Amino acid sequence: MERLQQLMRTMPGGGLGAGADSPTPDCAEKVHVSSLALLKMLKHGRAGVPMEVMGLMLGQFVDDYTINCVDVFAMPQSGTTVSVESVDPVFQKDMLEMLKQTGRPEMVIGWYHSHPGFGCWLSSTDINTQASFEALHPRSVALVVDPIQSVKGKVVIDCFRLINPQLMMLGQEPRQTTSNIGHLQKPSIQALIHGLNRHYYSIVIDYRKNELEEQMLMNLHKRNWTTSLKLEKFEEHQESNEKVVAKMLKLTKDYNERVQQEEGKTSEEILVDNVGKIDPKRHLETSVADLMSANIIQCLGTMLDTVIF
Repeated sequence: MERLQQLMRTMPGGGLGAGADSPTPDCAEKVHVSSLALLKMLKHGRAGVPMEVMGLMLGQFVDDYTINCVDVFAMPQSGTTVSVESVDPVFQKDMLEMLKQTGRPEMVIGWYHSHPGFGCWLSSTDINTQASFEALHPRSVALVVDPIQSVKGKVVIDCFRLINPQLMMLGQEPRQTTSNIGHLQKPSIQALIHGLNRHYYSIVIDYRKNELEEQMLMNLHKRNWTTSLKLEKFEEHQESNEKVVAKMLKLTKDYNERVQQEEGKTSEEILVDNVGKIDPKRHLETSVADLMSANIIQCLGTMLDTVIF
């Protein structure tokens, strides 16, 4: 093994000991994912639960340190709960030609797939798929998203690329481990068990959005004026009113008991006694406001519907 390492070090550009002229692998590489691509990946992953789904990422290699992903599209696939593979090699070519006609000339920069419920890492099947992508372009990336563990405000997502075993044998580290940017995201124990930093390494993901995408996201859950004309079923409305009134009755009793207990105590003693306890007065005010607004909207909606329809 030592003789093999010495032999490969003497080759041009081989290993870290090849001389001062050999380039040192740098690592400030990032993958910029647009909000449109992120939404489409999450929706595709959610739709496929509990099966894995996959698709291709469109974008461009901006420079040696930046990969920009602007859009994604799904692929015909054969997926199970633990693996997924593409089944139609011609679909990619036809889809790219159709996207060019719609003003989407970007190239394929990698692929994405979902791991529903079991974190972000690459299995042996995923490693073979990524190897085929890197054979076409050495900077291709594999992005993994978990649609089940992803919640509001936190997306469980990671991006990977394979490690060249020849360079690892020479003792040369992969790109991302030679800079602090590669250590911004703490690896999970599950990913380390499944070969992270041995067979593949993680790449930092950044999210970018332009003004149009920001406007789209702001209007995504914006209520329309027509929603105010939509009436709730009278049986459901009556049931919700009964629940709120029963809750208000209980809060009124609790508030009466608290007022009786606070008699004769100083403000500091009252403050200490109420630490960690529910404030019945505040909850009572909120319940009254919710009950009044719900009934006013229901009555006005009924009157409008009676006149208009």
